[in-house]
Amino acid sequence: MNQPAKRRYQLLFFSLLSFFIISSCSSSKTEFSKKDVKRSQKLVGLDFDKKYIDTLYPYLKRNKEGFDSLRKYTLDINVIPAVRFDPLPSNFKPKVQTGFPEWKIPNAVELPKNHGDLAFYTIPQLASLIKNKKISSRELTEFFIARIKKYNPVLECTITITEEMALKQAKILDDELAAGNYRGILHGIPYGVKDLMAVEGYKTTWGAEPYKDQQIEMNATVVQKLQDAGGVLIAKLVSGSLARGDVWFGGKTKNPWDIKQGASGSSAGSGSATSAGLVPYALGTETLGSITSPSNRNGITGLRPTYGRVSRHGVMSLSWSMDKVGPMARSAEDCAIVYSIIAGKDPKDVMTTDYPDGFEPNKDYKSLRIAYLKKDIEKDTSLSKNNLEKALKTFRDLGLRLDEVELPKEVPYTSFDVILRAEAGAFFDDLVRSKEVDKMVEQTQRSRANSLRQARFIPAVEYIQANRQRQVLIEKMQAIMKDYDVLISPTFGNKQLIITNLTGHPVIAIPTGLDKEKHPTSMTLVGNLYDEASILLLAKAFQDSTDFDEMHPEGYTD
Repeated sequence: MNQPAKRRYQLLFFSLLSFFIISSCSSSKTEFSKKDVKRSQKLVGLDFDKKYIDTLYPYLKRNKEGFDSLRKYTLDINVIPAVRFDPLPSNFKPKVQTGFPEWKIPNAVELPKNHGDLAFYTIPQLASLIKNKKISSRELTEFFIARIKKYNPVLECTITITEEMALKQAKILDDELAAGNYRGILHGIPYGVKDLMAVEGYKTTWGAEPYKDQQIEMNATVVQKLQDAGGVLIAKLVSGSLARGDVWFGGKTKNPWDIKQGASGSSAGSGSATSAGLVPYALGTETLGSITSPSNRNGITGLRPTYGRVSRHGVMSLSWSMDKVGPMARSAEDCAIVYSIIAGKDPKDVMTTDYPDGFEPNKDYKSLRIAYLKKDIEKDTSLSKNNLEKALKTFRDLGLRLDEVELPKEVPYTSFDVILRAEAGAFFDDLVRSKEVDKMVEQTQRSRANSLRQARFIPAVEYIQANRQRQVLIEKMQAIMKDYDVLISPTFGNKQLIITNLTGHPVIAIPTGLDKEKHPTSMTLVGNLYDEASILLLAKAFQDSTDFDEMHPEGYTD
């Protein structure tokens, strides 16, 4: 171990040791004071301002509640922590996959009479126009860049327009097509990426003030794959500051359906821009809801693949054991197309896997074994409940049988948040110690800045115990999923979101209509590990039978 690394481990050890010594000396055995916090952080060379101690203290009290909850659950001595995370349950065998199809490109696609409607064409429709030379890649690229320039002042969804690179790429692709070289269905089609992904020659800001001038001279693996497939990157889209929420150093990203409302986060820019037709598709990341939440809020389709399916090389880390990269697009088919390009083993990311993958769009969806969370749906008090119940009827009308199941019980859910926050605290240790974290725009109790500060007080023992309980959760989830291909769930309002992000299961969030306030609603389809094919198939069947994926906000077709 090198000396800097050794020193960091020593500091972490003495930080935790001093925190418990001081806490044990408090006047109460169950409570600790702000003085305790101040003393313990000074012992390890930290010196937060009083105003940050004030916001930190309630957070630490909540931490303690989670620790207390964790200790109430006994563990078998054979349960091991998922230190280098592997989502596989015991004796698990991934489902056989047949690979990806040769994507069909329709021939009878014409340019719309209202040119603005082009913004909401699907990937196959745009591919048809380009392949049949009814529009050039340069023209399409200029069209979408113009839309970003027009609508971004309102939506605040874009950090950097990569115009110079995009126009050069578009010309190369037009020249290739003229010479008879067609790269595939993404040839010449513009797209955007969340600004956690490195792009050579451009800033990678992570949405945060301390990094707003950061430039990482490389392409993230997913960016390089899309570029090689003929994609034209036109924008680096907003990430909430360090992958938290929809607030970034330049403002707050808006929901195009209602600009009084934030786009949700942290893939806020990808959700907002795709919804408003500023890009045909985008890439987002998710650790604990950052693809599904903005997909739900902005009325688009978002696929969060199985943990390890897609490389994170060149992408900011928030939690090494929870981060995932996935596509956000108009439809499940569009997501499947993009996913087929970005998925796969990457030697630069040791957590990626090479399990069989694929998607059969023409497979009989009636062969799927489907369950749904009946009690969670009945308990749902959100405005999306009515649309979800209608969606269940649609599935039944398609001839599908839906079995009732429940999520795992007797699990210390309140304790699991320490996994994400401890890993984030490790990644951003220098940011906290240098006090550059004080420059972040949001400094409230629930902000990322405050979360990173309190991460220094998470005991290592509780982090390990939470990971051992995570292994228990993996086995309990497998006991449910082993009998089904798809689990239908509310997108929010239950434990599904935290469970599947911890266990690594793939999900797809798809629109189900609008609520009475004219805001988009969605449902989530959960699949087995390494079986994106089943949730994509069912999502496509639903979208083929409904038109919710064709909805888009008014006022963006000028």
